[in-house]
Amino acid sequence: MRHRDAFNALIDTMKITVATLRDADVRFMLGGSMAAWARGGPEPDNDLDLMVDPDQAEAALKALAGAGMRVERPPEEWLFKAWHGEVLIDLIFCPSGVELTDEVFARAETLSVMALSTPVMALEDVLVTMLYALDEHALDYSRLLLIARALREQIDWPALARRASGSPYAKAFLTLVEELEIAPAPARRREPGTAEAHARVRVVGGSE
Repeated sequence: MRHRDAFNALIDTMKITVATLRDADVRFMLGGSMAAWARGGPEPDNDLDLMVDPDQAEAALKALAGAGMRVERPPEEWLFKAWHGEVLIDLIFCPSGVELTDEVFARAETLSVMALSTPVMALEDVLVTMLYALDEHALDYSRLLLIARALREQIDWPALARRASGSPYAKAFLTLVEELEIAPAPARRREPGTAEAHARVRVVGGSE
């Protein structure tokens, strides 16, 4: 499937899935790369991540099955899967790094995504789940770098650094984005009066 066709199929799947879960009164949020794209990030090119209330994960799977999708309960204990045609939907109820509590759902923003009113996971929560999913077997920073560069002015970098401090892979990523001048370096944030700090602010706040 060509990229544009794959993207259009992903969008169609998102619309059907969001409408289905909303009609079933399942509490959910758009997550992953799609949540970043909804805020101006790069186009997603893989599956659709939806964060669902752990107490309603079975109801979510049943609703998608009722909509004609092929569903699966994989051996992993943190998600269910469904397919709409060739598009994979991950129904995630126990993501890495974030417990899906009432507070996390309350932080979600309702955004218009392709003219569909959709709850979208808070940006720092999205990034925390993506960073904590990194390990020695899945250590690809490319998608995260694209998201960070596109949304850098929307990210609360100090908060993200605090929340991601438990993962060495996340800390390595944060060092990388500082060295690439995508995120402001902590030392320069503490010394706003220096010429070097002003130069960094211009890089971060200016257009590319």
